Amino acid sequence: MNKSSYDSKAIEVLSGLDPVRKRPGMYTDTSCPNHLVQEVLDNSVDEALSGHCSKIKITLCKDGFIQVTDDGRGMPVDIHPEHKVSGVELIMCKLHAGAKFSGKEYNFSGGLHGVGVSVVNALSAELEVKIRRDSKEFQIDFADGEKTKELHQIGEVGVQNSGTTIRFLPNTSYFESEKIQKKHLKHLLKAKAVLCPGLQIDFIDEKKSEKIRWLYEDGLSGYLSESSSDIELLIEESILCSKSSDIQEVEFAINWSKSPRKELLNETYVNLIPTLQGGSHFNGFKSGLLEALKEFCEYRNLLPKGLKIVADDVVSNSIFVISSKLQNPQFAGQTKERLDSKDHMSFVSSVTKDVLSIWFNKHTEEGEKIAELAINSAQLRAKASKTVERKKSFKGPALPGKLSDCNSEDLNKTELFLVEGDSAGGSAKQARERSFQAIMPLRGKILNTWELESAEIIKSQEIKNLSTAIGVLPGNPDTSALRYGKICILADADSDGLHIATLLCALFLQHYKPLVQEGRIYVSMPPLFRIDCAKEVFYALDESQRDTIVKDLKSRKGKPKINIQRFKGLGEMNPSQLRETVMDPASRQLVSLTISPNDNANSVMDLLLAKKRAPDRKEWLEKKGSLAKV
Repeated sequence: MNKSSYDSKAIEVLSGLDPVRKRPGMYTDTSCPNHLVQEVLDNSVDEALSGHCSKIKITLCKDGFIQVTDDGRGMPVDIHPEHKVSGVELIMCKLHAGAKFSGKEYNFSGGLHGVGVSVVNALSAELEVKIRRDSKEFQIDFADGEKTKELHQIGEVGVQNSGTTIRFLPNTSYFESEKIQKKHLKHLLKAKAVLCPGLQIDFIDEKKSEKIRWLYEDGLSGYLSESSSDIELLIEESILCSKSSDIQEVEFAINWSKSPRKELLNETYVNLIPTLQGGSHFNGFKSGLLEALKEFCEYRNLLPKGLKIVADDVVSNSIFVISSKLQNPQFAGQTKERLDSKDHMSFVSSVTKDVLSIWFNKHTEEGEKIAELAINSAQLRAKASKTVERKKSFKGPALPGKLSDCNSEDLNKTELFLVEGDSAGGSAKQARERSFQAIMPLRGKILNTWELESAEIIKSQEIKNLSTAIGVLPGNPDTSALRYGKICILADADSDGLHIATLLCALFLQHYKPLVQEGRIYVSMPPLFRIDCAKEVFYALDESQRDTIVKDLKSRKGKPKINIQRFKGLGEMNPSQLRETVMDPASRQLVSLTISPNDNANSVMDLLLAKKRAPDRKEWLEKKGSLAKV
C-alpha cells in the first residue's frame, strides 16, 4: 500500500454540533420530534426535582414552533471563566456541557449526558431562549445550531420572577414525520406530574384550542388507581413502597388483574425519564418480587412438586409503576431507554424483597391469590415448552416497538433490515424506502443459539421480538405468516460486526431453516472505505478492492488528488451514504445465505460456535489466526 494515500489530510474533525447534524440517529429518535420536546422538558423537570421549579408549560404553537416554559432558576447568563462565553450559549452549543455531572447543583437529574438540549438546538431550524433571573429578562437566538443573535437584555421582571423559556422549530429534514405524536406527549407529561407530586404541568395546543393541566398530590397511588379503573383487580389496595438512601431512591406501586389483559400499565422511570426498555431498576424489582414470593410459597408449601416459578410468572397480569432516583445514572444510550446502573439493581432488589416479604406475611389470603396467578403462569409456560408444534404467536402480540415497519404487504417486494445498534438504526430509518423497507435495530450481540433448542431460545426477548417481526416462530416449518420477502443482516464491516452477522446466520440456519431454503435470508455487504477523487466517489468492501480502485485512479493523467475515508461502523455513515451502499437495490450488494447437501456449513458453525469444540477452535485460531486481516 502507498502510505502517502492515507495521511493527516484525510482526518476529519467534527466540531461544535456537527456530529449531531451529520448523524442525528445517534443522539435522538428520528421518527418524529417528540424526543426533542422531552429533552427540553427534562431540563425543566430536573429543576423541579431539585426544588427550584413548581410550574412547567408546554405549548404547540400555531406557527409550528414548540415552546417550553418553567419557573426555575433560569439558565446562567454570566460568562464562563474558561470558555469565555455565556453559560446559556455554552449549554446550547457545546456537547457534554452542563451542571449535572458533579451532583452539586442537581442531586437527582435525567440530563447527565450533557448533550440533550444542544441536540435540540442542532436539529432546529430556529431556536430562541428567554431567561428570567436577577430581575432581568435576557434573550439569545439560534438557527440550525448556530448563534444568530448575541445574548442581550430585553426587559426587567420582578425579583421573584425567574425561569427559562425555550421556543424551537424542529428541522423537518432530520425526521421521518414532522408531526408531534400528541398522545405519547400527553402521556409523558401526565407521568411527569404523577412522579413529581406538587408539580403543575400545563399543555396547550393552539391549533386545536386544547388546554390540559396535570397536578397530582398523591403520586403513584392515584395514578395506578386511575389507570386501572376499568380492570378487576386481584387485591383491594395496591402495594406501595417508597425507600431512599443518601444517593438513591425507589418508589413503586403494584397490583394484579384477575383476568389476562393485553394492555396493562407497566411503566418504569429513572429521575422521571421513561425507560421503555427497563434496565437494572426493573430487573432489581423483578428479582426482589420473585424472591419474596418464592419464600412465601415455600413457607406455606404452595408450589407443586417440580414446578419452578420465574420473575416473568410473578409480573404476569401485573400493573405497576416504578420510579427510581439516583445520582449519576448510567443509561444505555442518549435516548435513555434503558438503565445500566448495576449498583442500583441490588438496592431495588433488596428494598423490594424486604417490603414484599412483610406484606405477604401480613396479607396471607391475598398473597395466596398472587401465588396462584404466578403458579398458573409457570404451569402454562412449562406446558408450552414441551409442545413441539406451537400456535402462531403473531395474532396477539403487537409488533416490537423498535420495528419501523414498511407500508407494502407484497411479499415479493418487502424487505426487513436487521441493523446493528440504535445509532445505525436511526440512519437506516432515514435512508430506507418506507414503501417496502423495514428497519429493526438489534441490541448488541444476539444470543448464541447454535446448540440450543428452539423452545429455549424463544425465552430471549430479542429473539421473541425478531420472531414477532418476521411472523415465524423458531423451529416452526410453517412460513405462511411470513411478513417480509427478504430478511437482510446489516452489521458493521469490522470484527464485531462479523461476529454479530455470524450469530444471526447461525440463528437462521439452525432455527429458521425453511427461510434459508426458500432464499429469504441475505447478508448486506457494507463498504469499509470511501474513496473520493475530484467529484467522483467510490466505495470498497476491503483493502484489496480499495487498492485496485486507487491504482486505477492514479493511472489517470494529471495525478488527481485522492482522499480515502475508512468507516468505523454503520453509525458513521450519513443516510445518503447508507442508502447508496447497502439499501438501494440498484447499487447495494447482498449475499444470499444458502445451504446444500454437499457444503460443510454445519461443520464450520460447530467449529466457530459450539462449546464442545472449544479445544478445536483454539487449535484452529493458533494455526490460522495470523492470516486474519486487521
